[in-house]
Amino acid sequence: MQSDDFKEILIFVTGATPQIITETIYAFAVKSPPIIPYKLYFITTSKGKELITNNLIKGNILQNLSEELNHTLPKIEDDSFIIAKDQNGNEIDDIRSEMENRIVGDLITSFIKAQATDFSARLHCSLAGGRKTMSFYMGAALQLFGRPWDKLYHVLVTPEFESNPRFYFKPSKDTVIECRMPDGSIKKLNTKDAEINLVELPFIRLRHKVTLHKKGFNELVEEGQREIDTATMQPPLKINLAERTITIGDISIDMVPMELFIYTFFLRQKTNKCKHSNTQYCLDCTDCFENIHDILTRHALEELAPDYEKIYRGQPFKSRELLDKWKEGIKPEALRQKISKIKNTIKENLTDEILLPYYTITTIRKYSSSRYGVKAEKGKIIIE
Repeated sequence: MQSDDFKEILIFVTGATPQIITETIYAFAVKSPPIIPYKLYFITTSKGKELITNNLIKGNILQNLSEELNHTLPKIEDDSFIIAKDQNGNEIDDIRSEMENRIVGDLITSFIKAQATDFSARLHCSLAGGRKTMSFYMGAALQLFGRPWDKLYHVLVTPEFESNPRFYFKPSKDTVIECRMPDGSIKKLNTKDAEINLVELPFIRLRHKVTLHKKGFNELVEEGQREIDTATMQPPLKINLAERTITIGDISIDMVPMELFIYTFFLRQKTNKCKHSNTQYCLDCTDCFENIHDILTRHALEELAPDYEKIYRGQPFKSRELLDKWKEGIKPEALRQKISKIKNTIKENLTDEILLPYYTITTIRKYSSSRYGVKAEKGKIIIE
């Protein structure tokens, strides 16, 4: 997608220094090629909205900037302001408490997520204004949901002009303005000495790298961390019954039919019979592990007979042979032997000692008996 194809959306976090907005717009306009906004959004408080309205709109600063740049800037409307609200729906005038910071974090995250669904738009996010936590949330939200073409910026202004209530952008005609120094004296400044630099900040894009379902910022961070942890540690485990193969990441393992059938049973315990179906991650949970006497009973064999048929390319008599041979289910001693062979087969092919415990059949001592299962994450398992 070419630059001209995008709607350029400028998003600011801002508080008591609305100069950040005009300085950033100015910096975009003098870039080569220039970036002219299609829409402006201000994530702020009620006090921040009041300052933007009084200084930039009613004070004609934006109009002056538009004339200076010879570009028509988008009209600022009610939906341009994204205002943080408390639990009672009242607009927040400042961000001071832990709860207010959390509310703002959730607001910024949900807004960036929503804006990133419009693939005709490119987001230009400025984190130069507002409380430091607002800047952090803006950068973090873009990491979670930003597309390859979305951008993150910080605007840097010559210190004497930074936050000066009389400086909003660098005019083409040099102007002298006054600045009160820390000692109380007045210093005269010439705008020709002002520099406004827009710095693009790189960030890691996690969109499509992790799957996120939560809404609140804290929950998204926790969910994202778990996704990264499991993605880093555990590659996908894919079973192809017809081909009689197991694929762990890019490693392919061939397995004889009966052992593949038994291994598939343990994986289906994870995917179909998880005792915590509302929990997305297994982590250290082993509640699906079974006592050896409860594994591949007659009922389980009947239930999994279609898997056995797939392994034998759809031959229905094979499942009948299986059920005729094991009328009471597979006996524990025979099952232990098969489990041992499955472990050896996987160990011979999967040489990574860190990954091995996740994909072999593991025995744990639980409820005063030995229980068997696979520790791989259920979300990593694919059975075809």
